[in-house]
Amino acid sequence: MQVSGLHVLFQGNNVWRLLQGLLVTINIALISIVISLVLGFFFGFLLISRFRVVRIASHMYLEFIRIMPQLVLLFLVYFGLARTFNINLSSEVAAVIVFSMWGTAEMGDLVRGALLSLPKHQFESGLALGLSKGQLLIHVIIPQILRRLLPQAVNLMTRMIKTTSLIVLIGAVEAVKVGQQIIEANRLTVPSTAIWVYGLIFFLYFAVCFPISRLSGYLEKRWKE
Repeated sequence: MQVSGLHVLFQGNNVWRLLQGLLVTINIALISIVISLVLGFFFGFLLISRFRVVRIASHMYLEFIRIMPQLVLLFLVYFGLARTFNINLSSEVAAVIVFSMWGTAEMGDLVRGALLSLPKHQFESGLALGLSKGQLLIHVIIPQILRRLLPQAVNLMTRMIKTTSLIVLIGAVEAVKVGQQIIEANRLTVPSTAIWVYGLIFFLYFAVCFPISRLSGYLEKRWKE
């Protein structure tokens, strides 16, 4: 009896291996997201700093990250900087560094947009009421920024989770890499394995990203009412 690709998929612990690979992806994405949210919030303020040098340097960093593809950054950090300076850097750590750099830039730009969208009279009115700059920031500015920012930040999380699939190219054993290993092991005997394996990987990514995407849409719609 001829073995089907679906049968190969459920042979042994192949599904479990794919789930473990997905867990690696999620771990890298979550760590990168947390770092990006924290650093990106402060980076957004640097983008509109009253100090011209700080503002120019911040915008240069933002443009550099935007222009440079994430894959090239991965190669630059993992194969370039780590090997050139003889740093023992795992593919997972390199991925966290790169996606945190990217996420910080993107999050910072979202914070900058949220800050600039606030009416200027709110700053002036708060100071006129006797609020200190710290009180104005905590009680007036930050709550409004979060309201504008959260739907877009959730959407950025979805993009980061999907983009982490690139780490397969620097040797990280995540879902796509495990899928390739399963396909390669059955390439000659069961050519149809690929469509089933990649189909399951698609479903796993969809199961993770779809609820987050729906949450982003819900928040955006709710807070526009």
